[in-house]
Amino acid sequence: MISDQLARDLEGAGLRWDPAPGDRFRIKAEALSEDVFILSHMVIEARTYQGGTVLNFNGTTEWALDNVSKDDALWLPREDQLREFLGGTFRGLTRDDGEWVVTTTGPGGQVEEYRAPDVEDAYATALLDLVGRAVAG
Repeated sequence: MISDQLARDLEGAGLRWDPAPGDRFRIKAEALSEDVFILSHMVIEARTYQGGTVLNFNGTTEWALDNVSKDDALWLPREDQLREFLGGTFRGLTRDDGEWVVTTTGPGGQVEEYRAPDVEDAYATALLDLVGRAVAG
């Protein structure tokens, strides 16, 4: 799973989250920051209103939660979501000396490599670099 720090960095860089079933997230409040939740039509669903999107907890007896604003949640994108955001820049994923290596094509066609022990962190690092270049560009 992507590290919380990389998730925060992606959020800060402007990566947009449109909550959908299967998405993982943490609640930013300190008391619940260690728990990972998964959106599901049966348990937790995203509801969009004029004032914004809320994550509605349906029938949860173990939590005293009815809903939480999307802004109070930290999205933890999955591997497939991160790869999709890389789009046409993505060239490959390999394993080398205990690390995952994501290869992309950077500006001007040069090959870029991003390494991390966790596959989702490797993807997230590549995406953070791509978003950073797009914003600076």
